[in-house]
Formats: sequence, C-alpha cells, structure tokens
Amino acid sequence: MCRAHGLSEGVRGPRAWTSPRRTPLYYPDAVTLTADAEARDVLDGIDRTTPGASVKDSLARLDLAPEGFRLLFEAQWIHRPAGLPDRAADAGAAAYRPAGLPDRAADAGAAAYRPVRTPGELAAWTLAWSGGDADEAALFRPELLDDPATTIVAGHAFDGRILGGAVLTTSPRVTGVSNLFTADGVPASAAWSGVLTVADPALPLVGYESGDDLDAALAAGFEAIGPLRVWLDA
Repeated sequence: MCRAHGLSEGVRGPRAWTSPRRTPLYYPDAVTLTADAEARDVLDGIDRTTPGASVKDSLARLDLAPEGFRLLFEAQWIHRPAGLPDRAADAGAAAYRPAGLPDRAADAGAAAYRPVRTPGELAAWTLAWSGGDADEAALFRPELLDDPATTIVAGHAFDGRILGGAVLTTSPRVTGVSNLFTADGVPASAAWSGVLTVADPALPLVGYESGDDLDAALAAGFEAIGPLRVWLDA
C-alpha cells in the first residue's frame, strides 16, 4: 500500500517496522515485530508532527497511553491451516439471492468471487468497500493491480453488483486476508467462502478480526491465536 502511494517501504528494525512518512489512511505508521518491542522502537521512527499517527501493537504488549496515544481497538489474530475444507460453504455458499429473484435464476444469483483485474473493476470494488465514500475509495490505487503479491477479490451478483470482497497479500509461506466486507444483508460467511475459492489452498491464511467479524472467521475454519492492539496518536 505504501508503494502504491509513492512512499518508501519503511524501515525494518530488529523489533519494529516504522515509516518516517505518514502512511495511507487506515494503515499503521509502525508495527511491532517481537514480544520485547518497546515504545521507543515504534515512536522514534514515525512522524508525530500532527495527530493521527497509528501503531499496530502486534502482540498487545505496549502501553502507549503515557505517550499521548489512545487505544483505538483490540482484535485477535486468526489462522487457517492450508488445505482445510470450507466448512462454511454449505451455510454461506458464497451466494446471495435478492428478494424477488425467480427460482429458475437461483443459480445465477450466486456471487462469483474472482480477482479484480482492471482499473474500472477496482473503482467499483472501492466504492462497494467504502460504502460510497469517495475519500476512502481513493485509498486503493490502480498501482496495486500491478503488485504480484496483492490480489483484490470481488464477489459479483447475477446483476453485476458487488456483494463482498477482500484483499489477499501473498508471501512464499502465507497469505494475509484483510479488508473483508459484504454488502448490506449479505452474511459474512458468504464472503469468507467466496474468498477461500480464490486464495491459494496450498498456503495457510492469516489476518485479524474482532466482534461479529471474528465469529464469522472462526465459523469459516480460522482459529484465534493471540491478541493485538492498534493505538492512535491523539
């Protein structure tokens, strides 16, 4: 995401990753990498000249309140082993049929999940993800489509509407899942099932979720493996 916005990839230290320039909206300015990371490991390498810098406390070990930060949210890291069957498939079926759709069109009403390939498709995806907020939609730039490690996934209804989606970030050992969303009335189980059809089955999946979104991930075969926190500079 930093590269897509013309930023450097930041600095990877022994205990934390930091960005000397402010990162894009919703993306952290610093991330702890080890359990022994301290406040100075994340704060000394980021820009705090204006409020709004954020820190992903990956193992929920830091207390940044004395440094002027507030706890934005807590969540759980999730992990799904490679090759695990989609036990949410029958319940979610990666499908959603709008009210009034004729029975003969039921199969066509299933959401087809596939990678976003073109800037036009990306523009439609960003508006669905953001709920129509143009400023938020601008976060995802076409440069991301050229990144071989990034796959933006969209679930399309029979009439072309986007019913859900996510972003897959793949490394040689694991695939990260982020930004998972659904349209109003579509269960999260449908999005998880759809995304699983696109992700490489040979790699485990990781991410983080909280609340009802965590429950949906657990139902899709993920397990919670530890807490994290995100702090915001007030």
